[in-house]
Amino acid sequence: MGDNRNMFLAIGLSLAVIVLWQFFFIEPQLEAQRQVELEQQTRAAQSETIAPGAAPGTTAPGSAASGSDIPSAPQADGAVTQPATPGAAAAAIAEAPRVPIETPSVDGSINLAGARLDDLKLKDYHVTPDKSSDEVVLLAPTGTSDPYFVETGWVPGSGQDVAVPTSSTVWTLTEGETLTPNTPVTLSWDNGAGLIFRRTISVDEHYMFTTVQSVENTTEATVALHPYSRVRREGEVETSGYFILHEGFLGVMGDEGLVQENYGDVAESGTNNLPRSGSGWLGITDKYWATAIIPDPGTTFNPRFLYRTQNNLPAYQADYLADAVTVEPGTTVEATARVFAGAKETKLIQSYEDTLSIDRFNLMIDWGWFYFITKPMFYVLDFIQGIVGNFGVAILITTVLVKLVFFPLAQRAYTSMAKMKALQPKIKQMQERYKDDRVKQQQAMMELYKKEKVNPLAGCIPILIQIPVFFSLYKTLFVSIEMRHAPFFGWITDLSAPDPTSVFNLFGLIPYDPSAVPVIGSFLAIGVWPLIMGITMWLQMKMNPAPPDPTQAMIFNIMPIFFTFLLASFPAGLVIYWAWNNSLSVLQQYVIMRRHGVKVELWGNIASLFKRGDKKKSAT
Repeated sequence: MGDNRNMFLAIGLSLAVIVLWQFFFIEPQLEAQRQVELEQQTRAAQSETIAPGAAPGTTAPGSAASGSDIPSAPQADGAVTQPATPGAAAAAIAEAPRVPIETPSVDGSINLAGARLDDLKLKDYHVTPDKSSDEVVLLAPTGTSDPYFVETGWVPGSGQDVAVPTSSTVWTLTEGETLTPNTPVTLSWDNGAGLIFRRTISVDEHYMFTTVQSVENTTEATVALHPYSRVRREGEVETSGYFILHEGFLGVMGDEGLVQENYGDVAESGTNNLPRSGSGWLGITDKYWATAIIPDPGTTFNPRFLYRTQNNLPAYQADYLADAVTVEPGTTVEATARVFAGAKETKLIQSYEDTLSIDRFNLMIDWGWFYFITKPMFYVLDFIQGIVGNFGVAILITTVLVKLVFFPLAQRAYTSMAKMKALQPKIKQMQERYKDDRVKQQQAMMELYKKEKVNPLAGCIPILIQIPVFFSLYKTLFVSIEMRHAPFFGWITDLSAPDPTSVFNLFGLIPYDPSAVPVIGSFLAIGVWPLIMGITMWLQMKMNPAPPDPTQAMIFNIMPIFFTFLLASFPAGLVIYWAWNNSLSVLQQYVIMRRHGVKVELWGNIASLFKRGDKKKSAT
């Protein structure tokens, strides 16, 4: 009786955690996730039409008294951000020529009006698991429904009255034709008053752009200029909305460390001036993608998160203003800045941190508070996947490894459970003897446990072990882009998404989507793997004798069904893990019980269900 109570308590606690997670963090956000995917498809379709982008607005920077003087309103000329049409795109091409970008990882173009990086697609990532679907669009120009761009430039120093390039300045391409990892491009612009501005832009084979901007002073006066960079995103931003994942503004600011701000929080404050820093980076992140501006190491800068509205549309901006540089007559000065614009691949992000000395760049990936569990979990899975070539198989192998690591603990737990079963006759005698005195009954049982060296809490251990592994795997599946669209076998083409099949439409035979049903839709997507998981959980329950208490017995019978519905909306990789873990647990418990000469209740419990049905039929 005692071991059943403890098992019931452990499962109940686990159930409570998962139920709360489902209702408060998962179920309310499934629709938001679908909206994000729809938006990606729409942006990809627009990108195919708009390709070179649209005409940018004009912004005139003011004096550099503070970081707030960085250009912050690219629509200052009255242009309206709205969905572009093919005609508008053609006009934009004529007005703003572009420099093509072609690398193994990205394609797009640089807008010579403003020298903006505002057209970028990720070659290796598609909107759906189908490789023929549209590429993911990361950056898009002004004139589309969701402008998102990066801009680098100069702001005059305090008291300086000099003409600097603006967002409408059309640069001249002086070197190179196409930006590739082997061929940088150089742009130039003469302000007509003795200052010649140049920008040399290079890119690696992945997602790191480097801009070296220089100013040549041919006048007889000293000029002071502040370098700046900004990431700007306009329009309503749809996020996944999950509590366990940060999307929005983020950065590392020297001693301040990691700073994260939601879109809504910055919208409320309008401007969030961050601590002046001598190292770090800042930008905007999505679940799988990010755009970050990175000052050259050793540069002192004033970072800021900003919110503005233009033509009733929201605009979110992360920017920094570096200390002024002095350009003496007859000299040239340079300022280097980097832009990361791409997928948050774990090893790549870490390599940038190591090779480019970018302060804590790995924090761009949101591993959460339990990073010491989730990050090693990812590396184990990624290592095994590199050998077997399949993340689903890697999950199965990792589950076995976890079982081996915790084998001694589980061994003691199942051994203690086997001894508890052997003591059941004595326990029942005590319950009968002291049925009117619960205190004496408990005392007698505790003395028996002590004498036989049995831990009545042992039944909780296998489940308690599974909980941290479950959450760490869930986080890994959720945040790591390596898991996105990672296939298993058969119909599982994306381990980070739920099993796409459903028993309620006969696994696709009926042209009907049960998940579209309001409120309960996610609970109706009971696919093949959730059913397998439910069956293995039911088998694990049947390994133990039925609880004598009718209420407990009923809950134990319902629990596998409840978990089947509950976990159906979880990532398929997690459901596969749970099913496989249950199967290994059944096998492990079966072997240990047989070794101790304890009767395995599994077959008897299953047979009793049919006998019970036969009795009911004979009674009628």
